[in-house]
Amino acid sequence: MNAMNVLLTATNDQIVDTTKGLKMLHQEPSALVQFGPDVEPASLEVEYLSSVDLTPVEDVDLLVNTLLERLDSKDWLTVCQAFNRARQIAVFHTSSMDNILESVVILTIKALKSPRSTLCKTAIMATADFFKAYQDRMLDFLDPLLLQLLLKASQDKRFVCEEAERALLAMTTWMAPAPLLQKLKPYVSHRNPRIRAKASMCVYKSVSKLGIEGIKDFGLETLIQIAASQLNDQLPEARESARKMVMDLHAAYQKFPSYGHSLDVQNVECKQEKWEWEQFCQRQLPPRTAHAVLRVTCIAT
Repeated sequence: MNAMNVLLTATNDQIVDTTKGLKMLHQEPSALVQFGPDVEPASLEVEYLSSVDLTPVEDVDLLVNTLLERLDSKDWLTVCQAFNRARQIAVFHTSSMDNILESVVILTIKALKSPRSTLCKTAIMATADFFKAYQDRMLDFLDPLLLQLLLKASQDKRFVCEEAERALLAMTTWMAPAPLLQKLKPYVSHRNPRIRAKASMCVYKSVSKLGIEGIKDFGLETLIQIAASQLNDQLPEARESARKMVMDLHAAYQKFPSYGHSLDVQNVECKQEKWEWEQFCQRQLPPRTAHAVLRVTCIAT
């Protein structure tokens, strides 16, 4: 089994090794503070198991019955182990956790708020597996979970940030795009530019899954307003997601007879087509924003 072993740390917990008389204070990974003379290095190992390395469990009912208690333990190592068990159940015994899924998500959110990076990363990895296993059922619990994932994806600790980005990708991959977009909309105008950037990325990926009919049903007007609002954002990640989204929406617009086009798009003259797109943008957007959108699509064509 391929798994990454890490030197575990804990900012506030002290562990005493009674066999050697050692006392050490666990800190975040890569740092180990020791007290007393001639203290030998010591470590704890926790496995960051990738989803492909997870295996089925034997006594599912017993694990499910004790899972909530272990996830709510004051011992963070126990919680990490419980998250790995929860992932196994979600992946291989999905329905077994149906009755406690909401409680599991609540405890996952609690772990995501932990200042302990190792625990936080383990919870994020579990979240990605929950998205894949339970898909649209996660919509009922998504609001506080989404905020925490966006926060973690926006922070400076790289190994947490990258894991949160993978979880957000799993979310956009496995959940229906239209209801997910409704959850994401408030975050593209968040005051934190990093959160806006991560939300914009998720919005773009969700829009790319809608398809022509999905874009039409959701509302091309709404989507172009969301995309346009990010074209001049502070961070390049947000601007790039917005630019790609504008291009997708422009392509969709060209196939919408209901937005002023002929049924046979190939017979529409280029000048007329550009004029109609310009008129649409000017109706839906403030002048400067409309100009930014038209500049993107004009350069591309």
